[in-house]
Amino acid sequence: MVAATSACVAQYALNHISLSATAGPSLLGFGCNIKGDISNNTGNRIYHLPSQRYYNSRIITPSKGERWFCGEAEAQAAGWRKARR
Repeated sequence: MVAATSACVAQYALNHISLSATAGPSLLGFGCNIKGDISNNTGNRIYHLPSQRYYNSRIITPSKGERWFCGEAEAQAAGWRKARR
C-alpha cells in the first residue's frame, strides 16, 4: 500500500508541477535529503543538512524556487551555500 501511495504521489507531481528539461529526482526530493531553502528576508539560497539545527523547521516549497539536493556538491554547483547552523 505504501509503495502504491508513493507511486501515486510521484505521478501526481510529474503531471501537475511544471518542470524544466533538466529536472530530476533531486528537484522533487525523491531520495534526496538536503533542503534547498530560499530566505524570505534576503532571498539567499541556503541548503540545510539533516544534522543542522533548523533542518526540521524548513519546509520546501518548489513553487518559490526551493528544492531538494542529493549531495552538497550538487547544491554548491547550483549556487546554494551551506547554512551556518
